[in-house]
Amino acid sequence: MFKKGLLVSALALLVGGFAPAVANVSAQEEENVLKVASHLPPMTDVVEIASEVIAEPYSIELVEVSDNIQYNEALLNDEVYANFAQHEPFAEIFNEERDGDLVAIQPVYNAVVGFYSSVYDSIDQIEDGAEVAIPSDITNEGRALLILEDYDLISLNDEAGLFPTVEDIEENPHNLEFTHIDLLNLSSAYEDGIELVFNYPTYIASIDLTTDDALILEDEDDNTYAIQLVIREGNLDTEATKALQAAFASPEVLEFLDDLATEKHLAPAFSLDGEEDADEDDAEDADEESSEPEEESAE
Repeated sequence: MFKKGLLVSALALLVGGFAPAVANVSAQEEENVLKVASHLPPMTDVVEIASEVIAEPYSIELVEVSDNIQYNEALLNDEVYANFAQHEPFAEIFNEERDGDLVAIQPVYNAVVGFYSSVYDSIDQIEDGAEVAIPSDITNEGRALLILEDYDLISLNDEAGLFPTVEDIEENPHNLEFTHIDLLNLSSAYEDGIELVFNYPTYIASIDLTTDDALILEDEDDNTYAIQLVIREGNLDTEATKALQAAFASPEVLEFLDDLATEKHLAPAFSLDGEEDADEDDAEDADEESSEPEEESAE
């Protein structure tokens, strides 16, 4: 009886000793699952591809949200580790408004944005007083207005920078009338017959449009508005962040983006390490060869 009691006690201690270890392993595994909030394709597609190539012991869990507010709120509240749905100016404005600490760490692609019209076939047809639908958030409003300025449809105050508003319009030769509409509702504005509508390829796909249907498109950009991987500042130097960033800038993601680039949906915002250096070296070698004096012919 005494021996049986000792055996039960020993087993209890053994099992009890393993319990914290099992809990620690489980907690570590959970910590290695990096939740990334995203919105619509191709952003969600990029997250899925990154999840297939991220280095062990990490894995990626896609958290899909339904609007352009949830992914930043989720990140600020530590409900996700990162998000992939916005450009850096959008994150900066969020930080100002919410006292946030979001940091864009990896540009992935530039969306090809522009203006669409169900009324006009060219900007030469734009009539006085035409209605123009632009995004209601300040960053995309500014982006839309800068495009209109590039095509000489308006002139903006030089001091407005990246975030001009309609109040910064100094010249408006067509007397364009501006309507602010939530980014998610701009496709409906097009269907409602508003003469000029700013939009992203992600959203125009829902109404069977492509960038080939655009009246005007944004010029090539310097990644200012590239869709970026965004994290909180406190996670900048973690191993998890390094693994996540490498996955989003992987050859597999670049191959996917290159395929979409041929359809004019976007332009990749990164190149693989060493590619640019190799190209520069090839160019330098070619220059050196061309500068060497040619040997005289023996004939």
